[in-house]
Amino acid sequence: MTARALVASPTPPAQVAAEELRRAYDWVPIEQAEQVVALGGDGFMLQTLHAMLERRRILPVFGMNLGTIGFLMNDWRLEGLEERLTRAKPFRVSPLSMTAVTIDGEQCMLPAINEVSLLRETRQTAKLEVTVNDRVVLEELVADGMLVATPAGSTAYNLSANGPILPLGSALIAVTPISPFRPRRWRGAILPEKTRIGIRVLEADKRPVSAVADQREIREVAQVYVEIDHMRDLTLLFDPEHALDDRITMEQFIA
Repeated sequence: MTARALVASPTPPAQVAAEELRRAYDWVPIEQAEQVVALGGDGFMLQTLHAMLERRRILPVFGMNLGTIGFLMNDWRLEGLEERLTRAKPFRVSPLSMTAVTIDGEQCMLPAINEVSLLRETRQTAKLEVTVNDRVVLEELVADGMLVATPAGSTAYNLSANGPILPLGSALIAVTPISPFRPRRWRGAILPEKTRIGIRVLEADKRPVSAVADQREIREVAQVYVEIDHMRDLTLLFDPEHALDDRITMEQFIA
């Protein structure tokens, strides 16, 4: 029998559901688990996945939605959990690795499951030089910022910024400007996942920019590099009738 751990968001609905599951099924501490069941919303799922990346012990996660949208989650049901976990379809998600260098020369590396975003810190627009595999492709992007998104994250902030939806398993990443001013006609790019993207902040002292890996922010960056990290692939488990790839596909037809 597969050893499973239960984790839950601190919100009242998730805590009530967790108590019901604890009474109905057997659980082990996460250090002894082979799978994880997570209760909450998309934000809690990201928090759970990041915690595993930090512990460097990555387990398959089956989420049940007790939050708002629950794009990365399955439906909440108390009954039939053992059967659902046995039938669950695994989906591999490759996180991004962000290397950020601040204007003071400090270097920080952070993973991102959805996206890496660069955002202006003041009312002045950001000026960014963009490279692809060390080749300059945009000498100067004038915008509120830009982001690099994975397929799993392409329906989140990336979609809100008018970026493309990427099918899961497409081996692509999206590069999307945020409120671009120059060049006016550039609306972003879709690149192979092997691409290494570099962003240099122009006039960094005058026009400060922060870099955000999912929810973790580094302020006043001078340079940022983003690439896929296949060494730390994550596995999400979904009910066959609610698979993540189907959800991403159908998002393209929602008005």
